[in-house]
Amino acid sequence: MIMMLLLFITLTWGGVDGNIRAGDSPNSQWVSMGPEGKLVYKSTARGDRIMDFSHAGYGGGGVALPRVGVKRVVKPSGGEDTAIIQEAIDAVSAMPLEQGFRGAVLLAPGIYNTSGTITISTSGVVLRGSGAEGETTSTIKMSGEPHLALAIRVSVGGEGSGPTHSREERARTTIRDEYVPSGALQLHVADASGFAVGDAIAILKPVTKSWVEFMQMHDLVRDGRSQTWLAVDRMLTTERRIVAISGNTFLLDVPLSDSFDAGYLNPPGTAVVKIQPPPRITQAGVEHLHIESPQQPISHSQPHFTAVRLSGEDCWIRDLVLDETMNSVGVNGRRITVERVTINRKALHQGASRPAEFAPNGTQILIDRCEVNAENVWFIATGSGYAGPIVILNCVFRGDGRAESHQRWSTGMLYDNVHALNGGIDFRNRGSMGSGHGWSMGWGVAWNCVAKDFIIQDPPGVHNWMIGCIGESLLTPRPFGSGPNLPEGIKDSHGTHVAPASLYLAQLEERLGPQAVRNIGY
Repeated sequence: MIMMLLLFITLTWGGVDGNIRAGDSPNSQWVSMGPEGKLVYKSTARGDRIMDFSHAGYGGGGVALPRVGVKRVVKPSGGEDTAIIQEAIDAVSAMPLEQGFRGAVLLAPGIYNTSGTITISTSGVVLRGSGAEGETTSTIKMSGEPHLALAIRVSVGGEGSGPTHSREERARTTIRDEYVPSGALQLHVADASGFAVGDAIAILKPVTKSWVEFMQMHDLVRDGRSQTWLAVDRMLTTERRIVAISGNTFLLDVPLSDSFDAGYLNPPGTAVVKIQPPPRITQAGVEHLHIESPQQPISHSQPHFTAVRLSGEDCWIRDLVLDETMNSVGVNGRRITVERVTINRKALHQGASRPAEFAPNGTQILIDRCEVNAENVWFIATGSGYAGPIVILNCVFRGDGRAESHQRWSTGMLYDNVHALNGGIDFRNRGSMGSGHGWSMGWGVAWNCVAKDFIIQDPPGVHNWMIGCIGESLLTPRPFGSGPNLPEGIKDSHGTHVAPASLYLAQLEERLGPQAVRNIGY
């Protein structure tokens, strides 16, 4: 299936220039190629614009995934193989770093029977199979009690399930702008003393009663019980780095995915704090591997077999085929690439709620040339409160599922040339679904996508875009509500693809040049 997907993309887009120029396609009103070959952005009256998504992915985008030298080779034992694979990983983990890497563990072709989780908990270590398909396939065959096949994360004190920052705040100030637009690269702060170029910072957007009411999320009710969208006094965290300081102005490494309106956030106002980022594994990955679990015709609320969990920075997952796993791939952290991963499920998931086959819960995450073949699933689903960029690029989803931002205000997500012919793509208000999921996404973009249908809605004071997309645009009210249809997001060139053909690749080429596009395989 991976080769079919790659052939589809190659025939459709045909190299760097084809990915970006798109022949005679019309221009978008919101991002277009100007007369000098540079991208031109339209802004709202308050300065909001479609953000530069090209910082998503390993190394901050445009960096080739490394090929790490093999230090250990493992062969199937014919029995239980969890321990021998783990022993090889532990041996490489004890080796010294050389230019950021310790080495790869190579699984020779064959079937590896595993009944427990294999863990990489040290930076610079890679688990590599001999192939995900064909005669040289390395298969991890899961058995025993339901479990996770592979974890890549620090063993103690690492990131949890939500966006966070270290409580060791080394300096603190506040934003003095009355309004900071989505897509901005600059922040004007009250006092820049105590900060320096290169500092990691957390931008803390307070959830205030005023803002929750403005977003019309204060009245969620399900089965007669009040539901909480976002708890008042929670902080929505955006992690960035300072690349320049001029007076009390910070220039950031990555644009902001959200907007910050002082009229609804004061008091206490949006804080900027210098932080020690949470411990993260770096320069680690899994690649060229087949993972197979028993079929699971059950609900995802029951114990189940799942494939990969990665929590780190500058890490990757590439060239995997995952058969019959559920809630298959979850990533957390920053600057992560998931490339050429195919998920196949024949067993039908049971129940109204659905598993999330790809869960990109972090920032600067790129899911590229991936595929899901399954019914009754979320192809893509985000968690609560993540600040992008999160990019889903050139993916194919087959089945009746949906790709969506799932709950509670994440921002800055791009679906770029995603095909879901029997499914849907959503940026919407989920109302009292779940336990009060409410507005799930702000400042999201669906670009040149094809789906059976789309639900793209505009939250108060915020836009979501549907540009160059083909498929029915649905008008819907808030779920479980009796109110009117919610405001539709911005539709631009509905039914006709636009130029540039790929927004992400066009932004990447403009920022770093054509070699950056070639570095990631286009």
